[in-house]
Amino acid sequence: MEPISHLVKVSLPNYLAGLPIPDSIGGWFKLGVRDWISLIPPTAMVAGIGYMAYQTWCPQAKATMAIRAKVNHKIKKDVAKVVDMVDVEDITEKTVFCRCWRSENWPYCDGAHGRHNEASCDNVGPLVVTKKK
Repeated sequence: MEPISHLVKVSLPNYLAGLPIPDSIGGWFKLGVRDWISLIPPTAMVAGIGYMAYQTWCPQAKATMAIRAKVNHKIKKDVAKVVDMVDVEDITEKTVFCRCWRSENWPYCDGAHGRHNEASCDNVGPLVVTKKK
């Protein structure tokens, strides 16, 4: 605990006291390049903590993240759960089903997973069902 105590009671206050923070608004215009560079680390730390707090506690940010996390962006959005039934008799020699939810010919694959994988660095592919002879 001694190193943490020293950091909080001695090192951090000494570091903050050494920062070139002006007493007036006009003083900001008199800062040199080295002064501005020395202000980057504490400014980045405060911005990072503020951003994390915003992401954690802001309801709008949580809603935005939930929208981005959705897999299905457009297929049958009016129903609670998307369920498609395909009769085994309808399957020809080979049928390819979409698993990326981006196909314009849902539930069949149209190759949209290629664009999806390229855009999102994903590796999803179709479900291929073949009929035994």
